[in-house]
Amino acid sequence: MAYKNQVLVCGGTGCTSSSSLKILEKMENLLEQRGIRQDVKIVKTGCFGLCAAGPIVIVYPEGAFYAHVKLEDVDKIVDEHIIGKKIIKDLLYKEAVSEDGEVKPFEEVPFYKKQMRIALEHCGAIGAEDIDDYVELNGYKALKKALTEMTPKNVIDEIKKSGLRGRGGGGFPTGLKWEFTYNTESDQKYVACNADEGDPGAFMDRSILEGDSHSVIEAMAIAGYAVGANQGYVYVRAEYPVAIERLQIAIDKAREAGYLGKNIFGTDFEFDMEIRLGAGAFVCGEETALINSIEGKRGMPRPRPPFPAVKGLWNKPTLLNNVETYANVPKIILKGAEWFSSIGTEKSKGTKVFALGGKVVNTGLVEIPMGTTLREIIFEIGGGIPNGKKFKAVQTGGPSGGCLTEEYLDTPIDYDSLTALGSMMGSGGMIVLDEDNCMVDIAKFFLEFTVEESCGKCPPCRIGTKRMLEILEKITEGKGERGDIEKLEKLAENIKTSALCGLGQTAPNPVLSTIKRFRHEYEAHVNEKRCPSGVCQALLEYKITEDKCKGCTLCAKACPVNAIKGNVKEAHVINTNTCIKCGACVAKCPFGAISKQ
Repeated sequence: MAYKNQVLVCGGTGCTSSSSLKILEKMENLLEQRGIRQDVKIVKTGCFGLCAAGPIVIVYPEGAFYAHVKLEDVDKIVDEHIIGKKIIKDLLYKEAVSEDGEVKPFEEVPFYKKQMRIALEHCGAIGAEDIDDYVELNGYKALKKALTEMTPKNVIDEIKKSGLRGRGGGGFPTGLKWEFTYNTESDQKYVACNADEGDPGAFMDRSILEGDSHSVIEAMAIAGYAVGANQGYVYVRAEYPVAIERLQIAIDKAREAGYLGKNIFGTDFEFDMEIRLGAGAFVCGEETALINSIEGKRGMPRPRPPFPAVKGLWNKPTLLNNVETYANVPKIILKGAEWFSSIGTEKSKGTKVFALGGKVVNTGLVEIPMGTTLREIIFEIGGGIPNGKKFKAVQTGGPSGGCLTEEYLDTPIDYDSLTALGSMMGSGGMIVLDEDNCMVDIAKFFLEFTVEESCGKCPPCRIGTKRMLEILEKITEGKGERGDIEKLEKLAENIKTSALCGLGQTAPNPVLSTIKRFRHEYEAHVNEKRCPSGVCQALLEYKITEDKCKGCTLCAKACPVNAIKGNVKEAHVINTNTCIKCGACVAKCPFGAISKQ
């Protein structure tokens, strides 16, 4: 059916939390009331990536990119744009309009212009629960090609030649992992997908499952054919209800359409899959802990070797990749290894998805060719640091990564360059920090997470990270002693060399990298009992500047412990012994007379 308009409404978790589904429902009702519902195709998509601008609505054929859409805006979009054929420029995303007033398609917006979307290609472009949309954009053609034109070895060779590396953290060559599983003799093999994604601030895998589940299903079926497996499992954390629901819908529809089950595309190949829910343990992102969890055991790592390709699920050979890795596979099979390997750097091919967050204007999902610099991501795609603040550092790789300072902004991003600088790619978390961030506090934040999430199996991680956290807490509370920084370094190196799994081995990275690049901040905390960024409350002292204070009494009224004294129209004074350093006085003072020191 030919539609006069197509309206894409973001149905990703970020936008749905801001009422995008109510926007969609209201639009459907209004179109029905206006008698033109049959002329407009409304598509509930996955995440567009630009989360800072949500809820997002795009109206075609004009390609009008509406941002921060509210329920009350729906009437305007329907009446003025869809019916009146007039684009509402006041509702457009600010960078979707040129200086001369020309409306730009969203692909021309700076946030998207430097991106290259392969894993995220369909996210925000197709119906999140519509298999027909996926099939229309060459969906399941790669599976058909693999089954009818290629041998399993051909498929593996193509993945190897592409240079695709695992997008889950370690960057192990994907084709090599497939080959190991293929070469292991067994009466039963499995294919598994790691959709646990436990890094703070990371949501790449979630967004792919919410907006393009079929790409993962197709890839897992291709992988099953390549390695000789007929059963797949997707391990998803239970905190992802939207992703779980849409993945299940996609599995059911793929099965109904014959893309899962027996005799796929008329061949003798059979493959089916199901979802397994995780309880949200960070350690289950480690492959052997994930395998234990799928089997119904406690999610704790196993010693390796043997690796899962030899002994995985129920001691059978198991191929395990993460969501983003699989999302690249159908494109590689369809377009060829040479196409994929032409993108990126010599040792890191293709693109990488990052969850860009923290002190940056355009927070959201970013997919860039390997070799793109941190500066391009943060200042061109990300729009720079808000509120005129100065860039301080960027943390890549989440709790397993490290921080990089301004001198490294022109570093081309790939697996090896980040590792060489003491950080890592990880699953793709990228947190931008500005001058107001305390690096000791940042290290403590990540270590608190690691201590909380440690499975407790090995003493270096269970005990060592706890001791490190205790020292950091001492330092941020003003109780640090000379030698504490050296103790942190020694403990960190011991944990790195003796922890059982990769998560434990990389747990000290945020501490080591902040000490390496911001040792002066640690020394200020320990030696001067001072937090240079004014973050660590125990080290703060609030003072009122006498010549700025007008004696308005607002600060005294706001103080919950009556620590501020003074007469009306006279300068006030803070009793530092009583002050609990809550900052209520600073928030209330209209004259900027109160400062943190």
